Amino acid sequence: MTVTTGAAVPAARVTIAEIAREAGVSAPTVSKVLNGHDQVAPETRARVEELLQRYNYLRRRARQKKTVGLVDLVIREVDSLWAGEVLQGVQSAAAEHGAEVVVTAPHGTTTGTRRWLENVSKRGSDGIILAVTDLTPAQREHVNSLDIPLALVDPVGSPDAGVPTLGATNWQGGMAATQHLIDLGHRRIGILQGLEDALCARARLDGYRAALEGAGIEVDPALQRPGDFYYTTGYSGMRDLLTLADPPTAVFASSDLMALGAYEAIRQAGLRVATDVSIVGFDDVPNSAWASPPLTTVHQPLREMAALATRIVLQGVDTVLPGPTLRMELATHLVIRESTGPAPGRSNT
Repeated sequence: MTVTTGAAVPAARVTIAEIAREAGVSAPTVSKVLNGHDQVAPETRARVEELLQRYNYLRRRARQKKTVGLVDLVIREVDSLWAGEVLQGVQSAAAEHGAEVVVTAPHGTTTGTRRWLENVSKRGSDGIILAVTDLTPAQREHVNSLDIPLALVDPVGSPDAGVPTLGATNWQGGMAATQHLIDLGHRRIGILQGLEDALCARARLDGYRAALEGAGIEVDPALQRPGDFYYTTGYSGMRDLLTLADPPTAVFASSDLMALGAYEAIRQAGLRVATDVSIVGFDDVPNSAWASPPLTTVHQPLREMAALATRIVLQGVDTVLPGPTLRMELATHLVIRESTGPAPGRSNT
């Protein structure tokens, strides 16, 4: 950054990223100083504050004066009930603050994300929420330079230490789902995995493995199938499992959509859900209770997670999250319906 020493530089010419480079810190650290967080060493804070004053950097709230707030929700996809639950949570919390919501679904494409990045600064958003999606380091630096609060809902990769993150107890949920099947007498228990690089999917897989190991059941890689949370991979994964010489009698699906895909594969094989193959899902979206038979699943509070993320970006993390933590996991619980039954050869008694 080339600036004449001592000269006041117009705020439009100086970004958080440039301040961070000159101070020798990360952009999130500069954001913490701007937002008054106490998780910054005194000497670092003083160095950043001196640069902010020297270059006449104006805080976001001083630059933006809007009568209506704006929240950007960036989500992997919008055409599912899972996405609908997240959107309802964001909208309800935004409405509490008189804010509007802009939804972007880049579908994992570089072009879609780049277009969103170009538009988000023009809109003057008050906050950004990333839901099961991620940005490259360069894109994250761009967002940090805009001085817009950011919160993550079920992040894909490992979040930055300074970014507020909302999730669910995915490990416990995966373990509860698998333990339920073990308690019903099942020993050949398969899993339809979620998106490989998603932290929530890995945690559910780890919970599944922990339950099996705790019951003295060998974790068999032949019973694991990759997936992406969607119906089609649930269908194809279940179809593959049913072709095994010794197929599973029960399956834990890492999402309700994958569980419903598994239903169709079971039906096409001339088998019955619960009677021949028990299925447990994850999410508890509304259509899980309407399935035939109604789906046993792990409830995760999607609306609450999204609403908390929205309040964080509009009110500030210190107001919403207790104590110094920047990560909160909301509790999951098992909802038992009619898609699970005793292992073949065992009675319910």
